[in-house]
Amino acid sequence: MPFQEFKIDNLETFPNKLETLLASQLETINELSSNEDYSYAGVIKPMQDLDEELGNFFTPLSHLNSVENSEVTQKAYEACLPQLSKFSSAVSQNEALYAKLKKISSNDKEEHRVLENDVRDFVLSGAELSQEQKKELEEINLKLSELGNNFSQNLLDATNAFEMIVEDERDVAEIPHSDLALAKTEIDGKTVYKFTLQTPSYLAYMTYGSNRAKREEMARAYTSRAPENAEVIDQLLELRQQEAKLLEFENFAEYSLATKDASTIYDVTKFLEELGEKALPQAKEELEELKEFALRTDGIESLQGFDVAYYSEKLKKEKFNFDESMTKPYFEQSKVLQGLLNVVSGLFGVEFKEVDVTVWNEKVKTFDIYRENNLAGRIYFDLEARESKRGGAWMHDWKTHYIDGQGKEHLPSAFVVCNFSPSTDENPSLLRHDDVVTLFHEMGHAIHHLFGRCKERSISGINGVAWDVVEFPSQFLEAFAYEKPILKKFAFHYKSGEPMSDELLDKIKETKNFQSALGILRQVEFSLFDFNLHKKLYQGDEVQALLDDIRKKTALLPVPKYNKFQNGFAHIFAGGYSAGYYSYKWAEVLSADAFYECLDEEKGFNQEKADGYLKYILNKGGSEDMSSLYKQWLGREPKVESLLKLYGIN
Repeated sequence: MPFQEFKIDNLETFPNKLETLLASQLETINELSSNEDYSYAGVIKPMQDLDEELGNFFTPLSHLNSVENSEVTQKAYEACLPQLSKFSSAVSQNEALYAKLKKISSNDKEEHRVLENDVRDFVLSGAELSQEQKKELEEINLKLSELGNNFSQNLLDATNAFEMIVEDERDVAEIPHSDLALAKTEIDGKTVYKFTLQTPSYLAYMTYGSNRAKREEMARAYTSRAPENAEVIDQLLELRQQEAKLLEFENFAEYSLATKDASTIYDVTKFLEELGEKALPQAKEELEELKEFALRTDGIESLQGFDVAYYSEKLKKEKFNFDESMTKPYFEQSKVLQGLLNVVSGLFGVEFKEVDVTVWNEKVKTFDIYRENNLAGRIYFDLEARESKRGGAWMHDWKTHYIDGQGKEHLPSAFVVCNFSPSTDENPSLLRHDDVVTLFHEMGHAIHHLFGRCKERSISGINGVAWDVVEFPSQFLEAFAYEKPILKKFAFHYKSGEPMSDELLDKIKETKNFQSALGILRQVEFSLFDFNLHKKLYQGDEVQALLDDIRKKTALLPVPKYNKFQNGFAHIFAGGYSAGYYSYKWAEVLSADAFYECLDEEKGFNQEKADGYLKYILNKGGSEDMSSLYKQWLGREPKVESLLKLYGIN
């Protein structure tokens, strides 16, 4: 069977089974470390097979804890974290294995890359440290893992704890029908509307809710979530700094760059500050226009953060005679998904066939991928919001393409998870265009993993890809979600089946860069906060002071005192982006440049360039530095100007 079934027999006994598996793997690793075999095939290949075995076993639980979160999954997951941390430390501190690794060599390009990465990772895991320091590092890693999980759980609990009941029909008069249908509920025999902090519901009220006080109530609740995370942040920052110092880095930002494409702290900071400076003049103009509009339409003399989405949507409608609700009926979820699969099929010569397999929720759809009539991978889509699912959107890899120690080819699989408006018996799930972009984005990650063709597991698919370029394929694919020839493949009215008019398709493209400079400034703010936060140790009020200082250049509106954005910044405190949030923009230089190379305004894609993209970028995974692969593909380095062009910034 090329794919394993998505199934956990017993969540309560799962941690015990993991313990048995890890003990068995440690025995094998100790044997590999102490025997006389110094060949790549005899040592590294079996190690990669063990990695795959562990990933195949544990991924279903970590995935389930994110998409069907319950006390039982949480308990099992939390019981596994210390075991995995301990195991990881035992492997990374195995001196005999490290000594052996340094003696293995290979002329094979992929194998050489694996060895290079393995030695680097050993050093970063403390292989050169004393026994006492190794113990300290192990304890730090265990605590970091637990704190990240606490941060995430606090945020999920706080998100689920809030609800706002709206009784007055006038306060919801502007909200699109599909969003309103989801909010509609009955309390004591009376029809009311319930809004929560889950993304679709929160955005619906902030964008279309006409009651200003209610918008402020929502914004206050959203930006002051999980105050207990302030303490978690202090602990995380202190431990990260300790880890960096132990490994002889000046700070955590420097430690973070050891595995990234960017070379120095200076390069990253300079890139972000220059990007902010280039976006600032246009951002100021965009905000002035919004302030004038809010004053003219509703007499708002002091525009606040909780007004921005609402008046931006109204201004966009006036300026372009367009709003999201005009396109929403044309983006029925299953049609968009099928359209996306057709786009990927046409581009990269693959076929998707829906299959009926075991899944964790009835709304999940699964497809097997075929290349030249041969089975090549599997993808799961879980696209609708529900209470047991953490917010946001992501791709989670499961199996990886590689050739194992016995010469057998393994096929890749992955999950794409989003939080779109749920479908009901009465209403289908209709997407905002932003949601369509999100789906394309996550699919970009998925095909980066699924189309990897490397024979070595640790550099195949998204494995071994530097964190600050991992967003390149996702942002590349999302850029096409604005192109008319692409949208024409799936934009049909969910009731009448009518295709979206050329006028509406043009509006999507025209409005793409509406307030784009403000958007860039916001991303620069997040990125600078994250990166600067990790250049030295900040504690308590210093964290807020740093954010306030950055906002002097990036926040063009006053930020209320209650706004503790950092307590909800899961990307950097629970999601692996610490001292790496800049990666989105760093990678977007590559993706914007590649996009203009591959764009054909008539057909959507230039097939010849798309073939090259598949061959040099997607197939090669982490087998070489992305900057090198990019050069091989186009014979040059990417241009920052392409990013500004993509956003319509002069």
